[in-house]
Amino acid sequence: MAAARRSLAAKFVVVGGGIAGVTCAEQLATHFPSEEVLLITASPVIKAITNFKQVSKTLEEFDVEEQPSSVLEKHFPNIKVLESRVKQLKATEHCILTEDGNQYKYEKLCLCAGAKPKLISEGNPYVLGIRDTDSAQEFQKQLMKAKRITIVGNGGIALELVYEIEGCEVIWAIKDKAIGNAFFDAGAAEFLTTKLTSKKSEAKITCKRTRYTIEESEKEASDINNAANLGSALGPDWHEGLNLKGTKEFSHKVHIETICEIKKIYHQEEFKQLKKRSLTFPTDCQDESADKDTWPVYIELTNEKIYGCDFIVSATGVMPNVEPFLDGNNFMLDEDGGLKVDDHMRTSLPNIYAAGDICTASWQPSPVWQQMRLWTQARQMGNYAAKCMAADTVGDSIDMDFCFELFAHVTKFFNYKVVLLGKYNAQGLGLDHELMLRCTKGQEYVKVVMQNGRMMGAILIGETDLEETFENLILNQMNLSAYGEDLLDPNIDIEDYFD
Repeated sequence: MAAARRSLAAKFVVVGGGIAGVTCAEQLATHFPSEEVLLITASPVIKAITNFKQVSKTLEEFDVEEQPSSVLEKHFPNIKVLESRVKQLKATEHCILTEDGNQYKYEKLCLCAGAKPKLISEGNPYVLGIRDTDSAQEFQKQLMKAKRITIVGNGGIALELVYEIEGCEVIWAIKDKAIGNAFFDAGAAEFLTTKLTSKKSEAKITCKRTRYTIEESEKEASDINNAANLGSALGPDWHEGLNLKGTKEFSHKVHIETICEIKKIYHQEEFKQLKKRSLTFPTDCQDESADKDTWPVYIELTNEKIYGCDFIVSATGVMPNVEPFLDGNNFMLDEDGGLKVDDHMRTSLPNIYAAGDICTASWQPSPVWQQMRLWTQARQMGNYAAKCMAADTVGDSIDMDFCFELFAHVTKFFNYKVVLLGKYNAQGLGLDHELMLRCTKGQEYVKVVMQNGRMMGAILIGETDLEETFENLILNQMNLSAYGEDLLDPNIDIEDYFD
């Protein structure tokens, strides 16, 4: 006998059990302790934030943990978690239909359904898609059985995986000239790639400070897309005195194929029938030659090279998960596919808000903030969306949350602490900026983006202890022209200047 269908009504309904949805539901439950908050999620577990630490005004650190939804309901008795996928949203009727046949009426709705991986090949058993960094650890277990894998993609997940994998050959196919394109410039990329090849830290540490202005002539071929949006190419001499190995001289375990994408994937049988020929794993001591091993799957790259491997990891980014909500509803979508939200996290439809990866900020942002689909922003947006829903409910006005003043993200890549502040890659600044750089091989990489004497952004890799000082300098837009290159002189305690 079919289970009885139910229809529930609540003032607040939140869709999505990820960081944005859970944060939003918690905040609403706190604001309105006597109101029931419904959280609809497709998964039996929710993402909870633990060990939250406010590092500075805008930087925050936390761990993400999967927990059973009962833990959330225990902490917040007025949150009710409903496990089912959304089948349809009927915006005009203020109603959500779920696949288990139930319907939920709302007064205010927040969509936090996240994003889904862009898989290079749907339904292929040899292609594994990774959505977030916690699932990367799951994959590591599978990697133990593999002799060689291919990783496709150049974002944070690909970077983490490549560094974590041990005892397994890795072919890393990226469409850019350098690794970590979303997070780093070519300089930071080379600083980090030595970590993939180094055995021990070298005794001789060189320190170099350099300053670049971006001139028209330096718009080299690397800016295949628009320089103004992509960020900045470093000047030609940035690596002098650093003795960094190029990406082609890789260690025996990781081989990077740059400026290429997957052209075709072959299963073993198909590969044999077509009498194709694959290459051995490239090493320093031998040229590419025919591979005598047979592999479960083969990849052909757009540079015509073919490699065999045990499986392929698709880490090629994500797309906002808007599909379940579009049918019959006239949402305004951004070019990136996200639901457009205003500065109160409202979508284009009345009483429907959105937060996290599913939405695209379409307000006029602060000059040093940009949206990136990261856990930190999912938490901030979920938190702020709930505050906006609460304010709208009781008729209060609310100011834009301070976290949207400055882009600030702290993470770890290749076991280095990485802090990104403001327009860290000169995003959107065109050619009208200059870069200052300090690099101590194997220890730290500091890059500052300056415009008209003011700091607009910074990348800090390693234990630099400069994040709070630089955060303040970007926020207060003080004119720093007088300090010149002393700004990055390691012998001058810059914090004393500006505290």
